[in-house]
Amino acid sequence: MKLNIALLAGDGIGPEVIDQAVKVSDAVAAKFGHEISWTPALTGAAAIDAVGEPYPDETHEACVAADAVLFGAIGHPRFDNDPSAKVRPEQGLLKMRQKLGLFANVRPTFTFPSLIDKSPLKRERIEGTDLVFLRELTGGIYFGKRGREDNDNTAYDTCTYTREEVERLAKKGFEMAMQRNKKLCCVDKANVLETSRLWRETVQKLEKDYPEVEVSYEFVDAVAMRLVQWPSSYDVLITENLFGDILTDEASVISGSMGLMPSASLGEKTSLFEPIHGSYPQAAGKDIANPLATVLSAAMMFETAFGLKDEAEAIREVVNKSLAEGVVTEDLADGGKAYKTSEVGTWLAEHI
Repeated sequence: MKLNIALLAGDGIGPEVIDQAVKVSDAVAAKFGHEISWTPALTGAAAIDAVGEPYPDETHEACVAADAVLFGAIGHPRFDNDPSAKVRPEQGLLKMRQKLGLFANVRPTFTFPSLIDKSPLKRERIEGTDLVFLRELTGGIYFGKRGREDNDNTAYDTCTYTREEVERLAKKGFEMAMQRNKKLCCVDKANVLETSRLWRETVQKLEKDYPEVEVSYEFVDAVAMRLVQWPSSYDVLITENLFGDILTDEASVISGSMGLMPSASLGEKTSLFEPIHGSYPQAAGKDIANPLATVLSAAMMFETAFGLKDEAEAIREVVNKSLAEGVVTEDLADGGKAYKTSEVGTWLAEHI
């Protein structure tokens, strides 16, 4: 099979971790007889520096033409520390999601047997955790009307959802639950927010189409609590943009490191795969960042975008092997040998 993949390295550690995912992907392609055509493109602060725009038209065209997009990270401290900046890297991410129709962010959370005691949570609380969040990605407060008034002394951000936006995300959740343990949790704040009442009402109407799925409805604050108490009680959780942004970062620490969790963003035109960590600018250029989340995102890409389950499993197996044998970067070394980012990537590719 010929795989056409747009490659958006982005900012900070993005280029370094993307390089390792490319090594591993090329090794898997060689092993299974595939050919990968990579199309690099600019985004984020790197694109602003080059062309003044965080998501240039050329990058969008490359993404639309590709079968899938492999993405690193965006963000730079000089923008974070300048609230008055008119053009920001994160605007590129929102624009990309909107233009590509990336409406469903899929974030799995699971544990690694060799790392379970590195989690900040007790072993008995997290053993058996294997859950997936579906976060709505193109609606809500991030895309609503915003502004200032009252001589700049009052600010507002508006959260808006349509029934169609909720329904298409919820259907993905039901379909995923049917393939897993047939449990679905709708996360909202329906006791306070009108948008949450629309979410709950819409999901309730869909229940009849999926009679085998056990559906629960929980307030977001209760879910935040239960995630650190009994995460293994969840299977598939669906929620709106802001709630999903916060809860998925909370869930990521269950595994022991945010540098281990992959994600996928499913869209109307293509799908995008990325690690959930940020650009980590403090580590940029030092060859110390953990590349495993990006490598596991490539595994999700092989399986989700191309239906290549054996290839995806080969990547997951070699990642588990590297963890078990201690071939890890400094965040997981725990006093042992710390491998460089590039060394981990090379080791994974060779062991494929």
